[in-house]
Amino acid sequence: MKKLMLIGIMAITTIMVSCNHEPNYAPRTINYERDICAQCLMGIADSLWAVQTINTQEDVLWFDDIGCLVEYMKTPNWQKYVNNQKVKIWVGNTKDGGWIDAQKVYYNFGKHTPMGYGYSAVPESNDTTFSFNQVVKRIEEGKTMREEFLQKHKMMGKGKMHH
Repeated sequence: MKKLMLIGIMAITTIMVSCNHEPNYAPRTINYERDICAQCLMGIADSLWAVQTINTQEDVLWFDDIGCLVEYMKTPNWQKYVNNQKVKIWVGNTKDGGWIDAQKVYYNFGKHTPMGYGYSAVPESNDTTFSFNQVVKRIEEGKTMREEFLQKHKMMGKGKMHH
């Protein structure tokens, strides 16, 4: 009987400790053979442009361009993923490499990015950079290089890319 009670106490303690577990929001390493963009379903090809999000359940969503994340944020799938909880967003540092907090960095406009949105993350601001919230708004307003990107790929015989 004492052994059974001890096992029960250990099980309850384990459950209580796991309920208080602080999620690991550290950036993950890209598995180039497996990780794909949640929005456009393209393989993640370049960490400089990639974006990863981590929710409180430590589920990771990958995006190959900041624009893909912004488009995905409009979907019901994003709402289910977030579920009114904290989500950490990491973006590739196009200046120095590595991962940087997407909401605490600055974005240049005008680079050729994997899906043609044209925004690249850099650690310091200047007169021509934008905040994360400004980039989200600009992409929603259509202020991207996407049309040029789609035209270029259409002319290359690849047909219209679906997004």
